Amino acid sequence: MNEREAMLQDILWEVEVTRRYLGKDALDARVMRVMAEVPRERFVPEDMRALAFRNGPVPIGHGQTISQPYIVALMTDLLAPEPDDVILEVGTGSGYQAAVLSRLVRKVYSLEIIEPLASQARRRLAELGYDNVEVRHADGYAGLPEHAPYDGIIVTAAAPFIPPPLLEQLKPGGRLVIPVGRPGWSQELKLLEKDADGRVREKDVLGVAFVPLTGKLGEA
Repeated sequence: MNEREAMLQDILWEVEVTRRYLGKDALDARVMRVMAEVPRERFVPEDMRALAFRNGPVPIGHGQTISQPYIVALMTDLLAPEPDDVILEVGTGSGYQAAVLSRLVRKVYSLEIIEPLASQARRRLAELGYDNVEVRHADGYAGLPEHAPYDGIIVTAAAPFIPPPLLEQLKPGGRLVIPVGRPGWSQELKLLEKDADGRVREKDVLGVAFVPLTGKLGEA
């Protein structure tokens, strides 16, 4: 078994362990297919590539990490992406989550507050052919109103609360996946769904540990 196959087995094992929280026994087969295809090793620093497929987060510099494979797969699955969807990501990081989503949807807009990471991710995604991802250097608190509403929004760092602008930019029928909690405190991965009347239903999915969201929201 090679490292990529071992990563996929780790994801399956994690789903089995957490299935009572997830309410399902398996993730979407399309998500698992893309997890097998996207070259995770290309999204970590060269000196960290030996750890690229391990079942845990990997540092990418600037105090940030690339999330463990299971969490990337789970958050993608929770969005329930469809081929014609337009997705907003807050927290580009290495660009790995955006790359995974790009193979499942029409367009991904991704916001990164740390300029060097935004530049690196933009260049990396272009080099690897993920041409339906647009990376911008910006504080994600306000989202990206010019392309709203979005079919799905994903936040890849822990926020102390759910930012109202992101809920406003979510299309009726859309989903928001976000970890909520402060550093050193418990964090919960949440799924929010907006119905046709604009009402929002919130569900706690799983306890998680993310780096904190920075910028206006992280300082609140």
